[in-house]
Amino acid sequence: MNGPARETAVRPWERGLLWLGAPLCVTGLATTGIAAQWRPGRFAELLILALASLGIAAALRRALRWPLANGLAIAWLLALVGFAGPVPFLAVATFALAALALGALVHPGVPVALQTAGGLALCGGLLGWLLPLPVHHRAAYLIVCVALIAGRRRWLRDAASDAAARWRDAVASAPRPAAFAILALGLASTGAWLPTLQADDITYHLRLPWQLLQAHRYPLDPGLHIWSMAPWLGDVLQAVPQVMAGAEARGALNLLWIAITAAGVWQLAGALHGTARAAWYSVALYACLPLTAALAGSMQTETPTAALLVWLARMIVAARGRDPRFLALAAVLAGGLLGLKLAAALLALLLLPWALWRRGLPSLRAVVAVVAIVMAIGGSSYAYAGFVAHNPVLPLFNAWFHSPYAAPVNFNDPRWHAGFDALLPWNLTFHTERYLEAFAGGGGFVLVALAGAWLLALWRRETTAMAATTLLLVAGLLLPMQYLRYVFPALVLALPLLAVIAFRIDPKRAAWLLAGVCVLNLAFQANSFWLLRVGAVKMAVLSAGDDAPLFREYVPERNLIAAIRATPHHDVLALDPERPYIAELGVRGRSVSYLDRALQRGAVDADAVADGAAWAALLRREDISDLLVRPARLTPAQRAGLERLGAVQRGSEGDVQWWHLPAAEGLR
Repeated sequence: MNGPARETAVRPWERGLLWLGAPLCVTGLATTGIAAQWRPGRFAELLILALASLGIAAALRRALRWPLANGLAIAWLLALVGFAGPVPFLAVATFALAALALGALVHPGVPVALQTAGGLALCGGLLGWLLPLPVHHRAAYLIVCVALIAGRRRWLRDAASDAAARWRDAVASAPRPAAFAILALGLASTGAWLPTLQADDITYHLRLPWQLLQAHRYPLDPGLHIWSMAPWLGDVLQAVPQVMAGAEARGALNLLWIAITAAGVWQLAGALHGTARAAWYSVALYACLPLTAALAGSMQTETPTAALLVWLARMIVAARGRDPRFLALAAVLAGGLLGLKLAAALLALLLLPWALWRRGLPSLRAVVAVVAIVMAIGGSSYAYAGFVAHNPVLPLFNAWFHSPYAAPVNFNDPRWHAGFDALLPWNLTFHTERYLEAFAGGGGFVLVALAGAWLLALWRRETTAMAATTLLLVAGLLLPMQYLRYVFPALVLALPLLAVIAFRIDPKRAAWLLAGVCVLNLAFQANSFWLLRVGAVKMAVLSAGDDAPLFREYVPERNLIAAIRATPHHDVLALDPERPYIAELGVRGRSVSYLDRALQRGAVDADAVADGAAWAALLRREDISDLLVRPARLTPAQRAGLERLGAVQRGSEGDVQWWHLPAAEGLR
């Protein structure tokens, strides 16, 4: 940890302000009706898992004299291997080592987690430009990864030895907070045990990884899927271990991002002159945010965004001099944020005033170099979309660009415009359902419980700049649209600052405040995502990691698609516009939803012809060989069209059926 900062004396009113959030939280719990939405059964399951992991860790401590934190880390890591699968786990481990070797080429003198983050951004940026080419084979990926690892094996061995020593020192500096933080990270990792079931993933994010796995190239055709050329760096990185493993590797990759973020949070607390206890409680606060577990079960970009953002802030705080390698690595991280999402790029942009205030204006040559690196890493999707679709951010802002692939309107979701006012932190906490597809408390209680710490950070001179920056990031994302998930990375960035301030103001009792916030967040973890709320983790445990029962219960289309994939087929059509869950079929997955404008319009026209002839013609013209059908949602014209083509049912899961068109027999 860094030496102590020059601090101002602590005044009695500052301690009172620090603890102000506690009675506010109690008031909210008692008056808003949030208690009625709590699921004690889900919290009890977390407690059982916590006790089981502590039992394993205690046994390892007795047998091997390991610190409790080490035993907990091993227990939770083995659990992930069991549920995510050993082959995907090994693929992610191989990818991580290759990324570390690559990132170290940019700057060999920074922490291993930062080098890995930079290497991942470099990999995603390069592969983004290569997507249209037929080069995305398992052998190609493995050869490149193995070559990087072999070529840097001595350096990797030394880096691993150094990282192990730093880990031992970090744990020894505060053993109990370290164990608490690792336990919290383990509980957050349970989201990664789940198979991919979130709606955005099975309609969109799975498309690119599965397309590369099956066809080794990614066609640039937004006519088939309106989001197919949106920023794709996150999906590209998901694709690498999936192609190597031959199976989805989302859970293991997300845990890698969580570990990188946790390391960044710990380092940032130290760079702010926090104690080891403050650093470990910062990690615990991150792990206990309900959205950390929810996002671990998804392919949403906020998980990697948090990692890159925290490390970028760490570089701003800790940078000394004008090392060009340091600037290059910062540009790589910023490019990674650009490649993940426009909102992530906005976060990087909003960090710029703080960076300039701390480091001063760079030379024109440095500015040009930074912009070039940022665009090289994050610009592929924007460049391709601008060239192909005439809108670099398709389907966003199409009222300006008028791409023929989307309606000439600006994409907007009216659900997330509840209003920006002084009560927003309270409402985000106790009325979360207005700002996220979640339940009350699903965003956590940091905004209220640690509001006093945030105000104190703004007040105290040594932390004013970072506190103002984090507030700017949160406000900048909430002003145009009040959607909580987008704010998650900015909230993670604030946690080290809040923990450091808490221990600075009340070093004797701050741990009780922060631990209380952690426990309260864990109690409402299940409210962050419906799958956690309905007990999907318990179901995964009881089914011993078999995904089929979870698919059958919640997304039966995934079991049917697995069966279709094993047979000769052309394109597969999801006939219910409310369930376009066909992303894993790549370009062969079609739907009549807004995602596929041509088929959506064709479906409307075909439904106007009652005898089914128009539907039969549409299915032949679009080369559809198989359909996913919900009989209760079939229109008379659709039913007549299927009868005309002699469609036969080949399978069913729940209320979804698989129908095959014999006319397409023998085609692949």
